[in-house]
Amino acid sequence: MEELIAAIARGLVEDKESVTVKADAPAEDGTITYHLHVAEDDMGRVIGKQGRIAKAIRTVVRAAATKKEMKVVVEID
Repeated sequence: MEELIAAIARGLVEDKESVTVKADAPAEDGTITYHLHVAEDDMGRVIGKQGRIAKAIRTVVRAAATKKEMKVVVEID
C-alpha cells in the first residue's frame, strides 16, 4: 500500500525525492493510517483545489485496500 501511495504522489510533485510514506501500527479496529509527506512547495499539488486530488488519492487507496480486505486512512502531512 505504501508503494501505491508513493507512486501516485511522485507523479504529482516536482521534488520526487522528498516523497515519503509511513504507516502507523493498526488501530483496535484494524485500520492502518498512512502518512504522506511531501515538500512544502508541492503540498498544493497533492491536495489540489478544494482537496479534490487528496480525495481522489484516498479513494484509490481505499479501493485497493478493500480488495485486500484492509481498512486504511491516508493523511497528508
